[in-house]
Amino acid sequence: MQETYERACYIERLGLFGCIQCGKCTAGCPLNYLTPFNIRKMVYEVLNSSGEEIASEKHEIWQCTTCSTCSSRCPKQIEPRDVIINLRSILVEDGNIPPQIRDVLKSISINYNPWRLGKEQRGEWSKGLALKDASEAELLYYVGCTPAFDPRLQKVAQAMVKAFNKAQIEFGTLGIEEVCCGSEIRRLGDIWSFDALREANTEIFNGYDNIKQIVTTSPHCYNTFKNEYPGLKPSVMHYTQFFSSLIDTGKLVLAKDFRKKITYHDPCFLGKQNKIYEEPRNILAHVPGSTFVEFDRNREASLCCEGGGGRMWIEIEDVKERLANIRVRAAAEMGVDIIAVACPFCLLTLEDAVKSNDLEGKIQVMDIMEIVAKTLT
Repeated sequence: MQETYERACYIERLGLFGCIQCGKCTAGCPLNYLTPFNIRKMVYEVLNSSGEEIASEKHEIWQCTTCSTCSSRCPKQIEPRDVIINLRSILVEDGNIPPQIRDVLKSISINYNPWRLGKEQRGEWSKGLALKDASEAELLYYVGCTPAFDPRLQKVAQAMVKAFNKAQIEFGTLGIEEVCCGSEIRRLGDIWSFDALREANTEIFNGYDNIKQIVTTSPHCYNTFKNEYPGLKPSVMHYTQFFSSLIDTGKLVLAKDFRKKITYHDPCFLGKQNKIYEEPRNILAHVPGSTFVEFDRNREASLCCEGGGGRMWIEIEDVKERLANIRVRAAAEMGVDIIAVACPFCLLTLEDAVKSNDLEGKIQVMDIMEIVAKTLT
């Protein structure tokens, strides 16, 4: 009786009693094109057995990118994605997780980033830029782990600084005081470590009375701060929102020609999960000399790149195809020069796909801010 009651509470907490098993979640799931992953079936099994049983038996739990396509298609407003996160949390609590996930979780707990790099290296991207401290401005630029540590993404952070300066925006950074937002650690199921990071970050941000606004590089950080930090005092914007507004008000002018054919890849955490579709396109519409074309699958129908939900560190065996490969081949068929992105993970996965599909020299993946920086005088 107690076990039945606990299972009922678990199911109610996830909001699954309303599931009508229509299958719209699985029909839209991008992973369902490539693997046997079936989110509808997993929800059904949670409804009819214990989470512990399913978590221990389902290795495909780690395949999910938490893109939220399933949630956006559900006629009952259920969040199947949360089923995956909760099942993962059972495995994390039991210590029954893949070695690469264990390494990521350990790195975040020790270094406050998932890349297994020392926290003292977080500020190296900004060497020579003479940035202000967070205490010296009302706007905080939250760089994020990947732009701070990854050499390719450091160029995006530097492009952000160039645009801030061109628009004469006073901003500060946290430097080595900055720590991971916790987005990926939560989606990997380590809810307890996420709670600790959220508490630490909220204390840091709210501790600066001068900070009124936070601008992020990554949609993952933006989504986490905006939707999962209830005690956060400063407002939060993704950079596409911030710079789109500056362009509209004439505070930032894109002047140099950039004669390229561009398409835009909607990141799941910016688009599907936060409905930010027009601001990135508005920025690209102001790029002089460029031509813009849409992917067939755009906005809410955008194809996930497979970078979210911890998948940056998880390799799925026996899968011959990748969603990012499908995406870059579609771009090649469109004859574009540039795939524009607004997410660090999308940039890395799509760049890898360009290389693996022998499209180097034909297609380039660029963050929107890199394009903006090239148009500034």
